[in-house]
Amino acid sequence: MDLPVMPPLLPMLAKPIASVAATAKHGEVLFEPKWDGFRCLVFKDGDDVELASRNTKPLTRYFPEVVAAARKQLPDRCVLDGELFVALGEPGSQRLEFEVLQERIHPAKSRVAKLSEETPAGFAAFDLLALGDTGYLDRPLRERRDALESALAGLDGPCFLSRVTTDPDTAQAWFHELEGAGFDGVIAKPLDAVYQPNVRAMLKIKHARTADVVLCGYREHKTSTAENPLIGSLLLGLWHDGALQHIGVSASFTAKRRAELWHELQPLVCSIDEHPWAAWGAAAIANPDRVPGTQSRWSAGKDLSFTPVRPERVLEVGYDHMEGRRFRHTAQFKRWREDRDPTSCTYEQLEEPASYDLAKILSIG
Repeated sequence: MDLPVMPPLLPMLAKPIASVAATAKHGEVLFEPKWDGFRCLVFKDGDDVELASRNTKPLTRYFPEVVAAARKQLPDRCVLDGELFVALGEPGSQRLEFEVLQERIHPAKSRVAKLSEETPAGFAAFDLLALGDTGYLDRPLRERRDALESALAGLDGPCFLSRVTTDPDTAQAWFHELEGAGFDGVIAKPLDAVYQPNVRAMLKIKHARTADVVLCGYREHKTSTAENPLIGSLLLGLWHDGALQHIGVSASFTAKRRAELWHELQPLVCSIDEHPWAAWGAAAIANPDRVPGTQSRWSAGKDLSFTPVRPERVLEVGYDHMEGRRFRHTAQFKRWREDRDPTSCTYEQLEEPASYDLAKILSIG
């Protein structure tokens, strides 16, 4: 492989801002959907194709169908920045499925091959880093985008050209509407900026919501000791059909707060036999409910044991969006809600985004 831009290369990153309107002070920007997949740089030199992750780790072996599509659909020699994704559902109501995408990172070649047929991935390109013998890292985005649109005109999948707009009103509409297709916000990029690897030069606007959830248990911090016990994360739940479902965790506390929380929660500690999750206490494998304490290929043998507490306290947490029945990312502790009855904390309080046709955001037809 001999390209103007060679791996390893760290992609350009984004920093959060409050709203689409807040991008105005950054000059003229180009808006695009914020994909919920694996960030991926594609390096192609003839039939030689490499897929690299955000951290420069190789993804090529996990997505043979994307490699095949890149050989067929993309320019002979190019370097693209984009996102790997899996979309499921009936035509007209497909949505991104991050959990299904995660399943592709599997050590067994046979398993990867099977999933590449059953739940094939796609690639959405949104930036051009090299084309032929020309490198584009030092070119402004408006020039990179023009060249990208010319080079990828007519793509209809599995490789796509992600749609963009310079209109803030359209971007605001995307922010609200696209969540129904699994997107988690909007990205804004200054049109006159060059490509800056590993620099937070882009802007991201993500959804911000709160929910009242039940405290179900905790894990101790990796630095916790008998002399200085510390909380690592709080395990959260919501009631559904008479069962307390595991919905995610809250973490990111200061060392002082970790110590305070450990002492504060001791009166609530109980035996697992007395806990609503008693039936899961001896579980040893991953499962669709992501029962706490169980292993998966992602936990890599880590100690996932937890201390159960009586589900009597409610806390308010901040979250961006859901992935199935769980928070997609770690929730942020806001405050205790002593005024809430734990049994009133159900899924009904969560906002349900309207469905949206994924194909509308891909440049098809």
